[in-house]
Order: sequence, then C-alpha cells, then structure tokens
Amino acid sequence: MAFTNNAMRALFLLALVCAAQAGGKKDDAKKDDAKGGSCPDGTCDITKLGASGDGKTDSTKALQEAWASACGGTGKNTILIPKGDYLTGPLNYTGPCKGDVTIQVDGNLLASTDLSLYKGNWIEILRVENLVITGKGTLDGQGPSVWSKNSCAKKYDCKILPNSLVLDFITKGEVSGITLLNSKFFHMNVFQCKDVVIKDVTVTAPGDSPNTDGIHMGDSSGISIVNTVIGVGDDCISIGPGSTKINITGVTCGPGHGISIGSLGRYKDEKDVTDVSVKDCTLKKSTNGLRIKAYEDAASVLTASKIHYENVKMEDVGNPIIIDMKYCPNKICTSSGASKVTVKDVSFKNITGTSSTPEAVSLLCSDKIPCSGVTMDSVNVEYSGKNNKTMAVCKNAKVTATASLKELECA
Repeated sequence: MAFTNNAMRALFLLALVCAAQAGGKKDDAKKDDAKGGSCPDGTCDITKLGASGDGKTDSTKALQEAWASACGGTGKNTILIPKGDYLTGPLNYTGPCKGDVTIQVDGNLLASTDLSLYKGNWIEILRVENLVITGKGTLDGQGPSVWSKNSCAKKYDCKILPNSLVLDFITKGEVSGITLLNSKFFHMNVFQCKDVVIKDVTVTAPGDSPNTDGIHMGDSSGISIVNTVIGVGDDCISIGPGSTKINITGVTCGPGHGISIGSLGRYKDEKDVTDVSVKDCTLKKSTNGLRIKAYEDAASVLTASKIHYENVKMEDVGNPIIIDMKYCPNKICTSSGASKVTVKDVSFKNITGTSSTPEAVSLLCSDKIPCSGVTMDSVNVEYSGKNNKTMAVCKNAKVTATASLKELECA
C-alpha cells in the first residue's frame, strides 16, 4: 500500500508524540524512584497505601509497601503513620536502603495477638544506616493477651514471645519521642548496632509482666539512652555481652528490675562488656538498683570492666547496689560451678536515697575470681524500713570506700 506525503508526515509526527510520552513516563518513573517509589515528595503515608486507622483492619501490607518505597528511594524519605490505631502483624524492614529513612509515628501501631503469625519479632529493622524513628505515637505490643503463654520462669528452652522493636545491624540511628507499651517480650532489643541514640522515649508495662525488659542491648557500641522513662516487669535497661561505649543519662526506672549489666556467661563465646557510664538517673521502687549479674556456672570467659555510676538517686529501691556473681534466676540453673566472669574497675559516686532492703550494698563476688578495683565515693543510701539497720554486704571483693562507707569490710 502506498502512502501519500501527508500520510507519511502524519505518521512521523505521531511517532514523535508517542516517543515523547514514553520518555516522559520513564522520567516520571525515575523521579518517583528517586523520591521513594510510589510516595510523592518522599513521604509514604500509609493511609494512602491502604492502611486503616480503625484498630481492626490489618494494615500490614500497607506498612510493608511503605518501607519498600521509602527504602528504595534516594535522598530522604519518610514513612508517615498518621493519627489513628493501625493493627499489624510482623513487619520486616530490611536494608540497605538507597537513602535515609525516617519513620514518623504520629499514630499507634497495634501488634496482632495471633501468635501463629510470628516467626520471630514484631517490628524488626535490619542493616540500615541513618535510621530515624520519631513521633508522639505508640508501639503497642498488646502483651496482656499472651503473657500467660510465657513459660520462661520454668525452663531455659522456653518459647520466646515476639519482641516489639528490634534493631539489628543499625549504624547511626535515632529513636525519639515514641512510647513502647505492653510488649509481649522485650520492648526494644538492640543487636550489633553502632552509634544509636534513644532519647525522650517512654516504655511502659505492669511491674508483674513477664520478661518485658525495657531496652536490651548486646554486641553493640556507642549506644546512648537519654531522658527516657521506663517502668516494666523486668530490667529497665539490660546491657548484654559485647556492649561497649554505653551512655545512660537522665533515665527514670521503676517499676522494674533496675539498670543491669548482664546477665553474663549464660551462652558460649560471649564478649566483654566495657566502658559503661550511668549518670543522673532515678530509680523508683524497683526490685534492684544498679546491678551486675553473672552466672556462677558461666559458659563463657569474659570481663566486665570500666563501669561508672554517678549521681543516681534511689527511692525505696531493693538492693540499690548489687554485684551478683551467683545469679541463678528462678533456681533453674546450676547453683555452683567454676566462675569464668571477671568484674573489675567499677566505680560508684554520689549514690543517694533510700533502700527497701536492709542491704543497701551487696557485693557478692566469686571466690575463684574476686571482684577488683571497686570504688565507692559518697554512697549514702539508707534503709527505709524499721527494725533493722542499713547494711553493706561484701564477699570476695577488693573495695576502696570513702565518705559514708568507710566501715565496709570485705570477707
């Protein structure tokens, strides 16, 4: 079939228009990708992706799509969780990301209570740099519905319930402003992270809720916890093996089991804990205060050292200062064994307030590896009860004490 010149000219113009449109679509796609996939201007509003804030509709898919878009976009991208209650199952947010991601929590995320959905944790974020989680919203683990299924007080090999917020292999991160509520297990777990700041966070669960540690960390360095309020059913903060350069400042703890280093020595190949600073903190009616705990039948050889506590106020706290090298929770471990954990270079300065137990200071160290380099300066904690006096108990420890604890003698 022959074409006239006009027809040929028309076909040529049509081809140019189609090519331009196709090029425009490609450019738009590149812009979308650069800004965070399907998220305009780099903001991924989960309600625009199908999430419902009615507290009943499953919003897991929308939250996962928001992460895929934000993590896949270059530059700065934000996942926006607006005000409302969003029910969600487990979320796996895995990097590395092309740019920097902020999770803006203005609403509340509610963890599903269907344990069959979970293969591990609730919200787990892995291998991300420059991560920010911020806002005035809440991560609600909805733990009360499943706490009865926790059997860890009875056996070592118990089924671990989902932790609420888990940060794995995060470098240069920040968690600020949010509330973590009623986790099924730990509220926050920090593992193999570097240079992470946790500030102005609230962590809340009943004092009798099982294994609801506030913030646990392990194998991490450069972790700071600042101006944070924690009241839970286990350790407010637990500093596990492999933790270095840890700064805890302005924390309020209670109820809970105190600010703890350990437990240490439970597993093989644990690494040392070193360079820990706890300053300007308040503990209220916690079952322990400043605690270092290690298993007597430790499976690892490790050292806890360069630990400094300063300006800490106790308000009716049990065991305000305790080093327990014979730690054996619920009497389900071997109560005697060859200790492999060394505790040394630990200082307490300006520790004041009241104790709910006569023993304001308990240094219960191993006869095989005594504690060494323990110093106490201006430690003034008084028993708040009656019919007894304030006591300091010290076994197998080398202590230099000044001010109110000059009379401390070590067996």
